[in-house]
Amino acid sequence: MEGKVNARLHAVVEGTVQGVGFRYFVQDTANLLGVSGWVRNRWDGTVEVLAEGERSRLEQLLTALRRGPRSAHVMGVNFTWQEYNGEFTGFRVKQTG
Repeated sequence: MEGKVNARLHAVVEGTVQGVGFRYFVQDTANLLGVSGWVRNRWDGTVEVLAEGERSRLEQLLTALRRGPRSAHVMGVNFTWQEYNGEFTGFRVKQTG
């Protein structure tokens, strides 16, 4: 049986994703999945996510990002996989950046 692989996901979500509860949807989903990191609005109208944890759980988070909460309209998700470094504890909403 293969061991659990940790990874880091960086994603930028485009569409109607600000002012619709998207960040709190991401925070709730991340907490349910047990991944750590943060989410924030960006000045260009996108939402940025940086999360670490088991790759399979991050893939579930990525699926959720593509869907978003009911009030959002996701046009696309640009993402990269990065090397896990364990810098986060918990998952939080950061200030716009």
